[in-house]
Amino acid sequence: MEEAKQLHARALRRGVRLLQPLLLRVLAAGDHRYAARLLESYPAPPSAPLHNRLLHALASLHRPHPLLLPFFSRLHRLGLLTPLSFTLLFSSSSSSASSSTPFFLCSHSLLIKLGHFALSDPFLSSALVSFYAKSKLLVEARKVFDELTCRDTAVYNALLSAYVKGGLVDSAEKLFEEMPERNVVSWTAMVSGYAQNGRHEEAVETFLEMWERAGVQPNELTVSSVLPACAAVGAMELGRKVEEYARGKGLLRNVYVANALLEMYSKCGSIRQAWQVFQGIGRQQDLCSWNSMIMAFAVHGLWREALALFYKLRMAGVKPDGITFVGVILACTHGGLVNEGKLFFDSMEAEFGLKPRIEHYGCMVDLLGRAGLLIESYSLIASMPVEPDAVIWGALLGACSFHGNVELAELAMDKLIHLEPQNTANLVVLSNIYASSGKWDGVARVWKLLKEKDHKKSAGYSFIELDGTMHKFLVEDKSHPRFEEVYNTLNSVTMTMKLVGLENLEELKG
Repeated sequence: MEEAKQLHARALRRGVRLLQPLLLRVLAAGDHRYAARLLESYPAPPSAPLHNRLLHALASLHRPHPLLLPFFSRLHRLGLLTPLSFTLLFSSSSSSASSSTPFFLCSHSLLIKLGHFALSDPFLSSALVSFYAKSKLLVEARKVFDELTCRDTAVYNALLSAYVKGGLVDSAEKLFEEMPERNVVSWTAMVSGYAQNGRHEEAVETFLEMWERAGVQPNELTVSSVLPACAAVGAMELGRKVEEYARGKGLLRNVYVANALLEMYSKCGSIRQAWQVFQGIGRQQDLCSWNSMIMAFAVHGLWREALALFYKLRMAGVKPDGITFVGVILACTHGGLVNEGKLFFDSMEAEFGLKPRIEHYGCMVDLLGRAGLLIESYSLIASMPVEPDAVIWGALLGACSFHGNVELAELAMDKLIHLEPQNTANLVVLSNIYASSGKWDGVARVWKLLKEKDHKKSAGYSFIELDGTMHKFLVEDKSHPRFEEVYNTLNSVTMTMKLVGLENLEELKG
């Protein structure tokens, strides 16, 4: 900033008014007040583009600058407001600053009053829809969209993204079907929308429709959105094809794409390939990369590798976060390392300033419970600074099932019946605990409760990936287009198994 002031002083001494480079220097230094005084100091008002530069800078801040309103009013008085001014204003507005929303709403009113809105500028239209979307005013965003006389793909995408971020996937789906033209942003919004809202099959199907049938090339965001969906449905073959595409396009240089690929291989059970991806990230490894790999090792019972990687993380100077410790304590659980798990749990706050969250308590309850330390596990639950949730009590109930502790199981069940009354699986676990302890009166009470709740077991189903396409099969399912072939093959396999079984039985008798 001192350099900018010196440049300003030299320009004034020489009578040279090089405003544009000077203004850019000041804005780059972040002194918005100086920039505003600089514009005001010129006798003839500078052109609108220079004012728009400052307007954009003021609106782009995390919290809009106090100068924004007076500066905007000055532009209005000077007649320097243009459609571009409003575009920059709305596209730069921070959705986190809710206190400034009334100002932007008034700006929209002024925009209409000045007649600029009738121009149907596509950039301005997109900026307006995006502003309302970021402010979570989806009804208003839709109203602006419906009032537009001309809608291009960018405007559709703005509203589509708003619906997806707001969790209104069905509304997004309907809008997507109405779009006259779609680009990679449109398709990516739908893929990520499905994936983020747990509709993983639809995310995969939409991605395949985009890539194979519509011929639209995925970008970094598309790839990092579809890979978690592949992981969720076990579509590792498709994940491999996506990896091949991403490598060919150089997308794996993006750490978010690489992390998504690592997560996909991990959740599909291919730890070796996950490790290769992790190593390939190299110096770009961020905390998410480390956490994903530590968790991958821990979940698959490779507790030694998980803890070794944690120590490597520390040696690399990376500060762990809460997610790291979930993986580390889980590794201790699989390794039966009770004392080590306690040390890690205690070190969170003492060494790293991380307050344990409910998921860390859940891991500790599981660790202690599996080790048979049920009383200590219950004492930890009683000492929690937050109200235990169903996961915590479910972990205790599971430990009671393994170690046959009826008293604590009843206590855990009493809590679970209030937290998730519709989850009859907990009652089945309690029934099994009673049965293993010979308490048949308890079994009878539980099954009476199950009958009252009209307990019905959910139909089981499986996903099978074949040639990059996911097939879903339910119990006794006949909805698949090739179900006759499936059942014929199944009958043939069953018959072969029976014949082999009979032959082996005859050999044993002989």
